[in-house]
Parts: sequence; structure tokens; C-alpha cells
Amino acid sequence: MTRPASDSWSLPWMGLGLSSNLSASDVPHPYRLLDASPGLFDFVEYSAPIALEEAKAQATLFPEMWRRRQEVPVLFHPVHLNLWGPELEPASALKELDAHARAVGSPWVGNDVGWWHAGGQPFPGYLYVTPPFNDAGVRDSAAHALHIQAGLSVPLVIENPAVLATRGGMHALDFMAKLHARTGLPLLLDLGHLFSHQLSAGLPLRAGLEGFPLDQVVEIHIAGGVVTRRAGRTFYVDDHTQPVREELFELLAEVLPRCPRLRAVTFEGDGHPPEVALASLRRLRALIPKENRSPIEYPASREPVPALTGDSRPWSLFDAGHGVTPASEDEDPEGTRADRDFRLAVVAEQLDKDWPLTRLLLAATPEGLESFTRSREYRGLFDGLGKSLSHAFASWARKRVMAAPSDGVAAALSLEMMLPHAFLQPPVAPAPGQVALAEDVRLGAFPADLTELVFAARALRRHLTGRAWACGALEVSGLEALAQVAARPGPGPWRFAIRRKGTGFEVLTLPPEVAGGLQGLADGPRPVESLPAWLLAEGQVRGLLRRA
Repeated sequence: MTRPASDSWSLPWMGLGLSSNLSASDVPHPYRLLDASPGLFDFVEYSAPIALEEAKAQATLFPEMWRRRQEVPVLFHPVHLNLWGPELEPASALKELDAHARAVGSPWVGNDVGWWHAGGQPFPGYLYVTPPFNDAGVRDSAAHALHIQAGLSVPLVIENPAVLATRGGMHALDFMAKLHARTGLPLLLDLGHLFSHQLSAGLPLRAGLEGFPLDQVVEIHIAGGVVTRRAGRTFYVDDHTQPVREELFELLAEVLPRCPRLRAVTFEGDGHPPEVALASLRRLRALIPKENRSPIEYPASREPVPALTGDSRPWSLFDAGHGVTPASEDEDPEGTRADRDFRLAVVAEQLDKDWPLTRLLLAATPEGLESFTRSREYRGLFDGLGKSLSHAFASWARKRVMAAPSDGVAAALSLEMMLPHAFLQPPVAPAPGQVALAEDVRLGAFPADLTELVFAARALRRHLTGRAWACGALEVSGLEALAQVAARPGPGPWRFAIRRKGTGFEVLTLPPEVAGGLQGLADGPRPVESLPAWLLAEGQVRGLLRRA
């Protein structure tokens, strides 16, 4: 195991940072933003797989981050690191984590205190399970944190987790203070996560700060979220794609002068268009001016690594959060329902990337989603038995179709299962004077015509969402119409286009004359003059074609 060579860590001044998942397709693009507005922020805090080679393979912005890391320093925030849960991270993962942090020059590694993954699978949307705020939670979180720190040559900075259900009796800040006292590790204060606890517990935003060791905080996070009210309770859902709440800007201004060891403030602006991120960063830049400060020495943790208690609580909270079992009275039933609803919404969002038709036909309602999250296929993901959430859903859907045969659902499932195969071969680029399918477009064919079903799914989503805004509830009974349409597919063969969207796929219905005219491009580029002018114009308007 790796230990710091001296009795202290030297922590440099990082200043103001912007978070990133290091994907070139995500907004905001940190380096373009910085090039357009020099001095807007000072560093990038990024999330990526723990293993360096895996991060290089998956993160499309990694080459630019690597090339510019001397000019724009980085902090590694892996978000795939268990700081609670039934099992400690394997030694091999800690070795990879340390190698990654040292390679990119990250002066510390920060992570939320929670249970992030099991059986090699992260929980959907990286929605970790928050530990109960009690002595047992402190004890097991300390075991995880010290185990990780023992494998790191840089400090592990522990972050207060997001809260929907208040469990355990301690205040979130008291829990983190006890965890710091037990481990000696520096603290990362996430203001949105603190807000989530205060609202769920019915407390003022600043409650608990007086007794909290702000002098041990080396980093602060600020991000967007949504406040909702239900059953007499108020909840804050941590969602970085949302605007930052005014309360958090005000709280940041108050706590900044009270954190003498503060080294970094990170704006987690994932999903914000550049012009929106620019406004938030300019406001934060006024609070955290660009400057150079001397490094500080922080005492290195020498605490021994305790054993886990073997508590079964993590799996019971996992089950309650996925509708497998109801929450007991001491587990905050209303908060657990809010947590479950958020998890089901994230599961639905993830599934809709690959299964927008099948998911609506089989799991459009909360009951349908819970039927999936209660299934052996879903649980098997986290027992090391499954490949991915998408594979688990496909297995579950096949069983449902076999148990209650429906030609419409079977056809939708078959269609969506074949879509990824269209992208197995890379496209051939057009030469000068040629035209080809757009790089993210392929042509498909199917024995039954599902044009009406594809249209109905989109039209019904739009209709029911619009009515939900007016009446305050999603009228899922309206989905019966989708089942009717699925049961009446047209005769084939049906030709259509497929567009890759992020990690998922979109079926594009086409008029028969357009689908037939484009068929000649299925095998590769063709001379521009071989396509009728109307077809060339139609294909370009729809974003289906590219020219050299």
C-alpha cells in the first residue's frame, strides 16, 4: 500500500474550477470556454474511470486534457469509488487510482461518501446510496476511506453526500465532522448536498455550520438542482444540468472567508450551454479572484484501517430505493419514496436511450419500472451476473413477451435489438464529387412497418407531458393508445433511417420515395449526379447526407 513519504501533504492553490466528464459532445466544453474567455477559471475537475487506460479510451477529451494539463491543472473526481457499502475496493483498483492521479498531477482525489457500485456495475446515473448518518455509518465509511487512503500517495478528500431520505439521526455536518475526526482526512463541502439535507430534515440552510470544522475544508462544490414539495416535505434533487439556486450563491459568499485552508472552488456545470456556464463562472470569478497563493501543508492521515462491520444495511437501503421492499419507519418512508422516484426516473431515462418503444410498452408506469427494478435481471447486474443495464432490460423484456405474447411488443423489441448492429462497420467517407450517408446515420429494413408506432410514441410523450404541466400528474392511462398502435403494424418490408444519438439510437421514419432513393447509398458513397436534385436536397435538409 502507498503512504505519503512525509508527515504532511503539500496542497497547492487551485482557485476556481469547472467540472467535466471529458466528453467532446458534452456542454460546456471546458477548453473552448477557456480559450474564448481567458482567465475565466483556473482548473478542470473531471470524472472518468479509475483506470488510466480505460479513461483514455472512453473520455474523448482526454487527449486535450493531457496535452494542456500544465497550462490548465486538473483534479480527479472519479465518482466510481465506494466510500460506503458492503465491500472494500480491491487493491488492484486502488493501484490504478493512484497511478491515474499521479500521472495527471492531481494534488488530491475527491469523492462523495456513498455506495457507488456493486458487482462491477455503477448504479444507474451514478446515483449512489447514502449511508445512514449514525455511528455505524461513520464506522463503515471510515473503514472505506482509510482503506482507500492507504493505497493513495495523494490525499483523499471526503465529500458530504446528497440526501433525500434522512436516516440515522445525525445531522449531515455532524456525520462528516465525526468522519473527519476518525480519519484525519480533509473535507470537501458540497453546498447543494448540504441544502438537500437541510430541506429534507426541515432545517434552516445554515443549521449545523457553527460546529462544523470549516477550517478542514479544502474544496467547495457548487452546482444546480431542483427543489420540489410533496406530502408536506421539501426536497432538493441534485441535478447539475439545472441553474444554481440563489441560496447557494449567497451561502458560498458567507462560508468562503471561514475556510482558511480552502484550496479550490468547483462549479459543477455539467450540461450548461457555454453562454449559461459563462454567466455563472463570471459571478463565481468575482468571489474567487484569479491569484497565486502559496501551498499549504495538511497533516497526512496515519490512522489504521479498521475492518468493516459486515452490516447488511446497504442492500436493504438499495432494495428500498428500487421498490423491492418498503422503507421501515426509522428509514424515513416519505424520503425513501422520493429517493425511489428519482432512481426510477433515472432508470427510465437511461433505458430510453436504447429502448424508447419497448420501455413505453412494458415499463411506462411506476409499477412497470418497479417490476423491472425488482427483477432478477436487474439485481443480477449488481451481483456480477449482468453485462449492462441495457442487456438486463432486454432479458427482462424478452421474458415478459414470452409470458404474455404480443405481436406489437415483440416487433418493437426486435426492432430495437437490431439497431446497434447497423453501426458495426465504420462508414466510408465520400471522395470529392461524391455524396454519402451522414457519419451518424445508417439505413435499416424491417419485415413489419412500425412507422405509426414510432410516430405515436413521440406524439404521446409530447401530449401527456404537456397535460402533466397543466394537471400536475402524468396521466399514464393515456398510454393505452400506444398498445393499440403497436398491435396493428403495417405490412413490410419497411425502410427507415437510424441516427446515433450519444450512446443510443433514434429511428427516423421516411416517406417511401425518400427511403427508396437513399437505398443506393447503403453500400457506400455515390457520385453526386447519380442522386436526383430533390433527393439530395431532402437528404441534406433532414441531416441524412454529407458531401466531400
